[in-house]
Amino acid sequence: MERITVAARRARLVARHRLSAATRASREPTATRASGDPAGVVEAASAVLGLHATDPATVHLSALARTDGAVVADVEDALYTKRSLVRMLGMRRTVWVLDRDTAALVQHGCAHTVAATQRRRLVGHLDGSGIPDAAAWLAEVEAETLAALHTRGEAFAAELATDVPRLRTRIAATGQNATARVLLQLAVDGHIVRGRPRGSWTSTQYRWSPAATWLGDPLAAPSVEAAQAGLAARWLTVFGPAPVSDLRWFTGWTARETTRALAALDVVDVDLGATPGIRLADDPVPEAEPPAEAVLLPALDPTPMGWQSRDWFLGAHRDLLFDRTGNIGPTVWWEGRVVGGWAQRDGGEVVVRLLEDVGTEAAAAVDAAAHRVAAHVDGTRVVPRFRTPLEKELASG
Repeated sequence: MERITVAARRARLVARHRLSAATRASREPTATRASGDPAGVVEAASAVLGLHATDPATVHLSALARTDGAVVADVEDALYTKRSLVRMLGMRRTVWVLDRDTAALVQHGCAHTVAATQRRRLVGHLDGSGIPDAAAWLAEVEAETLAALHTRGEAFAAELATDVPRLRTRIAATGQNATARVLLQLAVDGHIVRGRPRGSWTSTQYRWSPAATWLGDPLAAPSVEAAQAGLAARWLTVFGPAPVSDLRWFTGWTARETTRALAALDVVDVDLGATPGIRLADDPVPEAEPPAEAVLLPALDPTPMGWQSRDWFLGAHRDLLFDRTGNIGPTVWWEGRVVGGWAQRDGGEVVVRLLEDVGTEAAAAVDAAAHRVAAHVDGTRVVPRFRTPLEKELASG
């Protein structure tokens, strides 16, 4: 069986995820870049399959880390003006920012299952709140909410709750009203889309729009089987070679769905060093060393969150860099592996701590990478939504 070394996997990670100066997307036109992506933001997002969007700051910092010359306004342009990137609920009930082709695969390959699970749960909570025939009640409220949104064109949640008073119904299980849950259901079913937020690029107060008007041209609608096979191929291109268990974890699929998706692809078994893995047959992994370059990635960046098995690039740093529920904080990378963490203090200063001795060359490169992040945030205070031990310690000074 073909053996793939850790060094080769790290070198591939750096190249595929655009984490070096030579691989970052630039403002220079390329033969493959879409005309609506002048700053390379969509290209950067696609390089990692999609950007984690639970924390809105992650979207911007992850994209900017993989581009040369792009600024926050370029990310907003792709999201809200050209709408070549779509914010949606997908794998593992996580919010993502995806290019349109990948969004179609996620909607039909993952989101449909998430939607069914969320609907059962919501109907159960409504029933437990004393609402007779909760499924019919939910269908009526969804229809009223969609009608109100079409009338307004776009709206915040509070505005829709004014138009549809039943959205203020209290859910006993959570102690909150139904607004957020109903909007989440409409979103994961593909009926509505999160638009531009109120305030800065770190805000989570999104305007909602009907998907049909926001997207203009609708997303493609492949079959579930085709969507899952396509998504598996995309994941292997970005994150492979890797164990099959990592693909199943990433997508949230059942074992049967994972097996079916891979059966539609031409894959090769490989040895990842005492761990079996797979790669696409037409995507070999040459032996290589990762470049001696540093990069700072934000909390929840898609690179460290792309695998469940992370020891080959994370080492012994898990306890300091993850919270208790598995969310990674801001990380420092050198030669395709995690070597430290970083945070931003109240005054805007970006501070770094190396968790191992990487030498003076690496330390200087990390300092330069920290200055690059400081230029990206440009005075905006970024506090991760899920805070980790090292980030909290560094931020407090």
